[in-house]
Amino acid sequence: MKYRYLFLLLGMGLFFSSCRESVDPDALKVYDGPISSSTNIYLVNSDSAIVRSEIKAGRQLEFQNGNMEFPEGIEIKFFTKDGELETTMVADRGYFIKDENLYRGEGDVQVENLIKDQSLKTELIFWNRATKKIYTDKFVTIRERGTLFNGTGMESDDSFAKYQLKSVTGRTELPGEGL
Repeated sequence: MKYRYLFLLLGMGLFFSSCRESVDPDALKVYDGPISSSTNIYLVNSDSAIVRSEIKAGRQLEFQNGNMEFPEGIEIKFFTKDGELETTMVADRGYFIKDENLYRGEGDVQVENLIKDQSLKTELIFWNRATKKIYTDKFVTIRERGTLFNGTGMESDDSFAKYQLKSVTGRTELPGEGL
């Protein structure tokens, strides 16, 4: 008699478990793609009604965690305390990491200080808005007046007025360029 109830319970359990729909595990994955998409982005950061920086991008993707991606490139402009355009930073792709308040530029990255007539080329750069620093650990080429400097790793203020190359690998005087 005991075994009869045991078999009956076991049979009912198998019956009810076999009627349950199978769930595709891929259907349960949490969506981690962009939650919004914007085009022709123009952001202005000002202090006391004076523009400090501008950010332009053809397309911006925003994610749930506050991070942003600029898949069509990003341009950031930095201005002096008097509002004069001082430095531009352009990258093929851009990212903003919210938790670190950090912008990252990738691809063909170019930084130019228009006032000091110096430029930088690299494949990866970071801009920390809080510390007002730009930096990279990648290979860089810097043109300053009539000289090209090559090196790996660089840190600078966000105006690219004062920079430090971490490891200089070459220096070339450009012909026809006056110091």
